[in-house]
Amino acid sequence: MLVHPLPDPIAFKLGPLSVHWYGLMYLVAFVQFLVLGRMRVRQPHIAAAGWKNQDLDDMLFYGVLGVVIGGRLGEVLFYNPGYYFSHPAEIIAIWKGGMSFHGGFLGVILAMWLWARKAGRNLVDVLDFIAPLVPLGYAAGRIGNFINAELPGRAADPSLPWAMLWPNVDSLPRHPSPIYQALVDGVLVFIIVWLYARKARPPLAVGAMFVMLYGMARFFTEYFRTPDYLVSFAGITISAGQLLSLPMIAFGLIALLVTYRRNPR
Repeated sequence: MLVHPLPDPIAFKLGPLSVHWYGLMYLVAFVQFLVLGRMRVRQPHIAAAGWKNQDLDDMLFYGVLGVVIGGRLGEVLFYNPGYYFSHPAEIIAIWKGGMSFHGGFLGVILAMWLWARKAGRNLVDVLDFIAPLVPLGYAAGRIGNFINAELPGRAADPSLPWAMLWPNVDSLPRHPSPIYQALVDGVLVFIIVWLYARKARPPLAVGAMFVMLYGMARFFTEYFRTPDYLVSFAGITISAGQLLSLPMIAFGLIALLVTYRRNPR
C-alpha cells in the first residue's frame, strides 16, 4: 500500500526566509497564467478583440490579490470560522495552507471587475478571456495541498492500487483526494474549456462553461475527500464543498442556455 511521504513543507531557505512548497505552487499557478495567456492572445478571435500581452500583466496583479485575499477569507468564513476567530493571528498564515477555491473565485471576479473598470473593458469579456487560464492554476494549488498532507481522502478499500496511508491522520487506507481534484477539477476541466475556447463563442459562454464544469467536477471529487463538514440540502446530506458547488452548476447551465438562445448562430 502507498504511504504519504509527508515531505518537508519548506522547499528551501534563503537565510532567515523559508520558502514553502505551497507558496511555490501558487507561483507555478501565476506563471502558467502568463504562459497560457500569451498563447490565448495569439488566437485569431482573441487578437481581433484587441487583447494584448500587457493586459495579462495588469490582470495578474489584480488576480493575485483576488486569489489570495478571497481564497483566505473563503477558508475563514466558509470552512473554519470558529477556529480562525479564536486564533486571529492564523488568518494571515497562508503559507501553512488553507485556501478556499470558492472564496478565491469570488475574489477574482471582484478583482476582474475592478480591472475591467480601469481598462474600459466589459466584465463578461474579461471573464471569458481568463476562464481557460484558471484550471491548471487550481491543479497546482491542489498539488500544494498534497505536499502539505492536507485534505485527506475518505477511507478507501485496501485493495485499491493507489489507496494511501496518511500517517498524520490515522492508519486507514485513504483516497489521495488532492490528486483526484488536481486531475479532474484541474487538468480535465482545463482540457475541455481550452478546446471549447479555441473558437469564438457567444458572450459569457466560455466563462459559464468553466463555472459549470468546475462545479460538476468538484461535486464529484468531493465524494472522495474527507468533508470539512456535512450539510443537509433538500433532505440529502452532502459536503460543504458540494453545497458551494451547486450554485456554480446552476449558474453555468442557465448562463449557457441564455447566451445561446440570444446568439443562436
